[in-house]
Amino acid sequence: MKKLLTLILVVLLLFTSTFTLPASAADTVNGADIFSVHCAGCHINGGNIVRRGKNLKKKALKKYGMDSIEAIASIVTNGKNNMSAYKDRLSEQQIQDVAAYVLEQADKNWR
Repeated sequence: MKKLLTLILVVLLLFTSTFTLPASAADTVNGADIFSVHCAGCHINGGNIVRRGKNLKKKALKKYGMDSIEAIASIVTNGKNNMSAYKDRLSEQQIQDVAAYVLEQADKNWR
């Protein structure tokens, strides 16, 4: 009986660790909410009301080397030129979520 219980626990542990997402996985639904509150004012539908060419469309992201979650997260965290830094307003996870959302939307052409 003890061996059977141990076997069941081991199988459950393996199953759980194999089929769960890592804690740091980006949540694009949360990213969409964050984007609508903090970003959409300047970047509605992936545009840019301050500097038109520096938008969030796939072509512009690629042109400026911002076509990865890491690059987008860095600029959201630290800001650059007219872009404000959000490191004091958003958690690291929220920044990862919004970066993943931006990249996902760029891939969908913001539709």
